[in-house]
Amino acid sequence: MPMTQAMLETAAQHPDRPAIVGEGESLTYRELIADSSRLFAVVDGLHRAQADPPAPAAETRGIPIAAISAESAFATARFVVGLAGFRAVSATIDPRWPLEHRVDVVLTTGIGLVVTDTDDLAPALAQRGWTGTVIGLDDFTRSIDGLRGAPTGPPLERPAVRDGDEAFLMLFSSGTTSNPKAFLKTRDQYRANAAVSTAHLEPFAGVATLAPGPVSYSLTLYAVVECMATGGSVHVADGFDPLALAHRIDDEAITRVVVVPAVVRALTDAARRAPERFARLDLVVTGGANLPASIRAGLADVLPHVRLISYYGAAEIGFIGDSRDGDGTLISIYDGIGAQIREESGDLAPDGEIGTLWILAAACSAGYLAGTTDEVLVGPDGWATVHDQGRIVDGRLELVGRAGDIAITGGHKVALPEVERAFDDLVGLRDVCAVPLPDPALGTVVALVIEAGAGEGPAGSSATAALTKDVLREHAQERLAPQYVPRRWFRVDALPRTVGGKIRRPATRDLVLEGKAERL
Repeated sequence: MPMTQAMLETAAQHPDRPAIVGEGESLTYRELIADSSRLFAVVDGLHRAQADPPAPAAETRGIPIAAISAESAFATARFVVGLAGFRAVSATIDPRWPLEHRVDVVLTTGIGLVVTDTDDLAPALAQRGWTGTVIGLDDFTRSIDGLRGAPTGPPLERPAVRDGDEAFLMLFSSGTTSNPKAFLKTRDQYRANAAVSTAHLEPFAGVATLAPGPVSYSLTLYAVVECMATGGSVHVADGFDPLALAHRIDDEAITRVVVVPAVVRALTDAARRAPERFARLDLVVTGGANLPASIRAGLADVLPHVRLISYYGAAEIGFIGDSRDGDGTLISIYDGIGAQIREESGDLAPDGEIGTLWILAAACSAGYLAGTTDEVLVGPDGWATVHDQGRIVDGRLELVGRAGDIAITGGHKVALPEVERAFDDLVGLRDVCAVPLPDPALGTVVALVIEAGAGEGPAGSSATAALTKDVLREHAQERLAPQYVPRRWFRVDALPRTVGGKIRRPATRDLVLEGKAERL
C-alpha cells in the first residue's frame, strides 16, 4: 500500500494513534495529516518566493528539492513524512558531515531549500553563489505553527497518493570520509521496499517501534518510512543513551526496536541492570552484515523472550535478506530478490569463491545522480552492485565486506571481517578492527587493532591489559587459516566510528600509519 494511503486510512480509522513520537514531542495520525498540509505550504511558499531558484537535478524531472540538516530526529522525521504526500523531493543532510560535504551535496543536486539548526551552512552556501533559501529550524517550525490560526482563505492542499514513478526522496551513500553520492527513490521503489520489510521485519500496523539515532542514517530513515507505510508508530531519539532508551521502551510500550549492532550491545547492558523495563519488548531488528555472535548471545542470555533479526541491505538497493542465528554471516535472501556473485571479468563465480555481489530488486534506485558521481550503480542487464564482497555457501549468501575489506597478502585474498569475527569470543575483548598495512616482502600484511578498556578485568583493571600479542596470536591460530592470522598487533584508546556506531576501517588504518596506535 502506498505510504500516504496508509497514513490517510490510519488517520481516519485510528486518529489518536501515535504516528511520530520524539523526546517530548509527538504527532498522532490525525495531527500528522493536518501538520503535513501546513508543512508543505511553508516549503512550497519558500520555493515560490525565490527570484532565481536553483535548478533541481535533472533526474527529479523538475520537482524542487527541500532538505533538512538538523540534530533533532523528531524534526527530521516530521519533515520527510510531512512532504511524502506532495509534489516534493525531500533529503536529509547529516549536520555532522564536514561543512564542505554539506555544501557540495546542496550545490551538486540542486537543492533549493535547506532547513537547518546550524549557523555555518548559510554563509558557506552564499559564498559559493547558491541562490536557494536557508531557514532556521526554529523559524521554520514557527511558520508551520502560524498556519494553525491563520485567517480563512484558500484551503491548504491535503496529502494524496501520487504516481509511482515520481521521485519523492533523495538519499546519500555516505559523507563521513568521501564525497557523498546522491540517488533518488521513486514511490514505486519504496512501495516495493516496504512490501519486503513488512513480509520479513514486522513493522505491522499499531506496532510501536523505537528507532533511535540520526534520521539521515538510512537504517533509521527506512524505519520511519516503513512504520508510516503500515500504520505503525515510530519513536525516534536524537542519540543512543541506553538508559534513556530503556526508560522509553518501558514508558512508551515499545515492542520493536530498530538499531545498529553497537546499540544492541548497549541495550543488553542496560537490560542486565533493569530487565523489567524490557518485559514488553518482542523484537530487535538490526542492520548491517556480520553481526557479532557475542551480541546475539548476550541479548539471548539477558532477554531470552526477545527475537533478534539481523538484516542485510543497501540504501541504494533496499532490503536484501536476513540472518536469525549465529553471527549473521550467512544471509537468507528474501523471495523476489536476485543475488549473484561475479568475478572481476563479470562471469559468475564458482560456489564458495569470493567475488562482487550483484542484486536484482524492484526497490533498487535507477542510479546515482550524475552531478555527484560518475560511478555506475545498475548495469545494462538491470543488476546492481554497491561493491559488497561475498560468496555463496549452500545456497545462502556469506558476506565478507566491501571491496576495501579485502586484503591481498602473499597472493591470498583475506576478508578482514572474517579476521575480526575470530575474536568475538575472546574474554575481555569487545571491539577490534583488522586493517591492511604495507609490507616490503608480501606487499600487504594484516594487522589487528584492539580497543583499550573494552572490558573490565580483576579489581577494575582493563581486561585488555592482559591481552598480550602472544595471547592474541594463539587465539587467532586456533581459529583462522594461516594466511588470515594477523602479522602485527596494536592497541588504541578508542576505535574511530561513524555517527551510526560502525567502526571506520580506513581511519583505523590511518591511526596505525601515523604512529598513533600502541604496537604490541
